[in-house]
Amino acid sequence: MEFKLLRGMLPEYDETINYSIELGEDKLHLNPLIGKTIKIHFNNTKNCIACGREIKKNTFNQGYCYPCFRDLAENDLCIVSPHLCHFHEGTCRDEDFAKKHCFSDHYVYLAISSDVKVGITRKVTLKKRWMDQGAIEAMPIALVPDRRTAGLMEHSLKEYLNDKTNWRKMLKGESTGDLSISLSVVREVIADEFKDYLIEETILKINYPHATPPKLKSLNLEKSPILESKLLGVKGQYLILEEGVLNIRKHRGFNCTIEAAE
Repeated sequence: MEFKLLRGMLPEYDETINYSIELGEDKLHLNPLIGKTIKIHFNNTKNCIACGREIKKNTFNQGYCYPCFRDLAENDLCIVSPHLCHFHEGTCRDEDFAKKHCFSDHYVYLAISSDVKVGITRKVTLKKRWMDQGAIEAMPIALVPDRRTAGLMEHSLKEYLNDKTNWRKMLKGESTGDLSISLSVVREVIADEFKDYLIEETILKINYPHATPPKLKSLNLEKSPILESKLLGVKGQYLILEEGVLNIRKHRGFNCTIEAAE
């Protein structure tokens, strides 16, 4: 049995989202396994998804060792709070990363995963971002030239719109809200400095190989290193199993095997 590094979920947009899991250099296609019992085996070893260093205790920021969490630009505070970008202060961790990742076109968007939320992402990762969040409807509302501007616009709208997803509501299919109404609110309250970035786009509806979980128990491979259960569906970053739900992103860096049970 060969254990491989769990790197994350790989959604592919289609009429119904196609999901794969990245294990080492391999990709395991999940959709054909829905309705079958699968076995996930964690061998109690972890490695950093960036440098490969063995991790003795906890991973940081979903899959990194502490030095990579501390030093890599993709783990800086401004990634999750882009309005706090400090590039102009000369303290960016990696200017080459910033020029590629942060100084590129970004969308500000509205999406319904649990409730209507506002978010940002790079132009090249728009649909993937929505699929990662389990959004059932989404639309870009602004196109801006850099991440900091997108973050400032998003931050200005948090008084009126949520910026978090309730994973329980998302998985239970209890999503609520109306993007058209929320867009009207945005147009009424948006600051003048952001108005020129607003765009007109249609709403995209997203369908998942989803089933309502019979149990909303959050599964943890550290507590249950061998998990055998029927795969009922996939949505966002979650495997929906008869025994509960498994957040794949939370387990990045774990060395595992995943296969159909015999």
